[in-house]
Order: sequence, then structure tokens, then C-alpha cells
Amino acid sequence: MDWKELLSFIDLTDKRLRNLFVKNYSTEKERVFARVAKLTEEVGELSGEVLASMGSQRKEKLKDYNRSNLSDEFADVIITTLLLAKIMEVDIEDALKSKIEKINNRFSKE
Repeated sequence: MDWKELLSFIDLTDKRLRNLFVKNYSTEKERVFARVAKLTEEVGELSGEVLASMGSQRKEKLKDYNRSNLSDEFADVIITTLLLAKIMEVDIEDALKSKIEKINNRFSKE
């Protein structure tokens, strides 16, 4: 999947979610809060999978551990972050370019 396909998927998913939850979240503010809550949930799930991958979870959680869950949770965090950026009208491509440039400049000074 390339960047253009990913952003097209984000646009489509945003439309699907707006249609699915039209009655639940009638304002943009409510949609933003819902996406922030969802992102928090997904980061928590990713954290649990990272801990499990290192054997640092409770035994009952480790018995059902499946390495493929880790990649699924990374994908969930990325998708949910992109959906939040879309609703916040952040041009994520520009934001990433700018941040990468800042990071590269920081390391070039060392």
C-alpha cells in the first residue's frame, strides 16, 4: 500500500464512521472527542501487546498471546491517528515532512 492508497482509505473510513455514528456525534467537537478516546484505547491495546511480546504481562494474558496481534495494534494506532488528523484538518503529509526535517536537522548538528 502506498501513501495515496492509505489516505484514500482514511477518507473512505471517515465517511463510513460519520454515517455509522451520525446520531451519536452530531458536532465536530463530539467527533474529535470520540476519536481521541478511540486513539487512547488503541494505544492502550498496543501497549498491552508490546508488553506481551516481551513476556511482561500476566500469565492469563500471555497464554493467548499471538504475535500477529502486535502488527494489528500498530496498524490500529496509525489508522486512528490519521482519522484524528483528518477531523482536526491537519495535513499529515506536510506535518510529517516538517517533523522529519526538524529531526534530521537536530541530528546533523551532533
